[in-house]
Amino acid sequence: MRMRELLMVAGAILVVLTASPAAMAWTPPDARERFGLLVAESQKADDALHPLRLAERGLPPTGAVFVDPQSEAFARQLATNKRAELSGLAGIDRAALGEKDQIAYDAFRYQAEQALGDIDSGIHAIRNLVPLNASFGLHVEFPDYLSGVRFKTVEDYERGLAQMEGFAGYMDSTVDRLEQGMAQGYHQPKVVVNNVLGQVEAFLKLPVEENPFYSPVTRFPDTIGAADRARLAAAYRRIIERRTTPAYERWRTFLRDRYLPVATEGAGLWAMKDGARVYASLLVQHTTTTMSAQQIHQIGLSEVARIRAAMEQARQATGFDGDLPAFFEHVRTGPEFYYSKPEDLIGHFERIEKKVWERMPELFSRRPRAAFELRPLPALGDQRGTGYYRAGPPDASEPGVLFFNMAMLNTRPIPTLETLQLHEGVPGHHYQISLVQEDESLPDLLRFGQVPATAYTEGWGLYAESLGQELGMFSDPYQWFGHLDMEMLRAVRLVVDTGLHALQWDRQRAIDYMLANTSMAPRDVAVEIDRYITNPGQACAYKVGELKFQELRRRATERLGPDFDIRRFHDQVLDTGALPLDVLEAKIDRWLMSGEAAQ
Repeated sequence: MRMRELLMVAGAILVVLTASPAAMAWTPPDARERFGLLVAESQKADDALHPLRLAERGLPPTGAVFVDPQSEAFARQLATNKRAELSGLAGIDRAALGEKDQIAYDAFRYQAEQALGDIDSGIHAIRNLVPLNASFGLHVEFPDYLSGVRFKTVEDYERGLAQMEGFAGYMDSTVDRLEQGMAQGYHQPKVVVNNVLGQVEAFLKLPVEENPFYSPVTRFPDTIGAADRARLAAAYRRIIERRTTPAYERWRTFLRDRYLPVATEGAGLWAMKDGARVYASLLVQHTTTTMSAQQIHQIGLSEVARIRAAMEQARQATGFDGDLPAFFEHVRTGPEFYYSKPEDLIGHFERIEKKVWERMPELFSRRPRAAFELRPLPALGDQRGTGYYRAGPPDASEPGVLFFNMAMLNTRPIPTLETLQLHEGVPGHHYQISLVQEDESLPDLLRFGQVPATAYTEGWGLYAESLGQELGMFSDPYQWFGHLDMEMLRAVRLVVDTGLHALQWDRQRAIDYMLANTSMAPRDVAVEIDRYITNPGQACAYKVGELKFQELRRRATERLGPDFDIRRFHDQVLDTGALPLDVLEAKIDRWLMSGEAAQ
């Protein structure tokens, strides 16, 4: 490691050790106080290992401004932190806690056990030897962060420079880890390497003035004077030219000349050494269940058959003269189903959101303060997927944003936009995340989604889509078909993700299966399949989570009968933030048994 990296990691570890749960010497007498202190101290330790998370929340880092999340030092400190958390929990009587604290206790223990299990089993170390991720890798996410961050002070800008220096070190050390993986027989698929190479090439073509790393100095606040502006702009240009751009150039040379020739031909984890173990761990992480790949595959096949029958009914309702495959092609290719201008798509989203809010009080009792916006994806749109949602700060001073890939307007049919807004905006991710972020009574691990619970967050997004008819959406057969098309996508994911990584499907078979069951455009399908290849297991979380929300709603409806109130049910599943599915189910069962649900 470079000397700067060593100093940064050492500084981070020093902060973590001083903030670690193990460092607590005084124990308050009350169980709730002890638990609250444990969570708070553990949060400090976690923040020191993830300084960019603090930055995204508008807070200064508690230690180093950038910590390499794939370093050995990071893994060792993470293990120390999680052992300390479990030790602290063992000394707290769960039964002496209140209801919400018990839920937090269960979620806290779950995330500590899962993280420690991955480290002790060696899975964490294996994954760090194959770190390329075309969807969520830091080589694309860190530039996105700098593209959108709003620095307010000179100190913020100086910190940004230090973050860029740390990022350049991370880029160099990633090459070292890939070298170590090659030496130990671990290789990623050629399709992943080629996709990352495409992103690197696109990044290197950008002039400095259009480089996302230069973005902060294109929007100085009025409080920063001319002299500081000139100095900082020169410093940002210098670090781009001398550190970050050369780091991307080194990636290009290494990936093209050394790594690509030995990358695996097979697209899935089955083709990688220890791949079956890694995939099983990732399924547990993302679904928060213990279902096997084969079980998830079968659920997917069943859901595909059910939704396909509903799509056939929707096709007939449109009056289209042709079979379902012909209808798919009609939607894929009809220019009337696509916007050509970003402003038209943004306007459509705003109209949908306004219409949804008119009916929200029928299903929900609360409204977050934060606004919701749709914005273009900041960088490398032609090398990225459809986009992603990013929550605003907890004080609601900035909106939550859906970053949409405007380079892919011709692959997002207008009939799917109502469903997309329900999933990403209201009552989906923006609504759910904003509500808990704005609730200062919650511990940070629940308030800011520190518990690994992809199945909850994405399951809620998909469940939110299913509320469309109750919210006045899908009023014509094309919009209803668009909803089914989106639901089909999530069902297909169960089939193709497990097919790719456990059942030895090749990439083309997965593409063909998705094309046969959705109206998605071929390029969009290829982008989706490559996302599942680069990020195994994550796509399974959506449908698995949604099915659990639907199951809990049916259970509550049957148990409560005429006393069932959908608004109170939604309060219960939302008011403690993202939870592992077992913890969520136990919470709802206790609520139903308590008698409070029928009041």
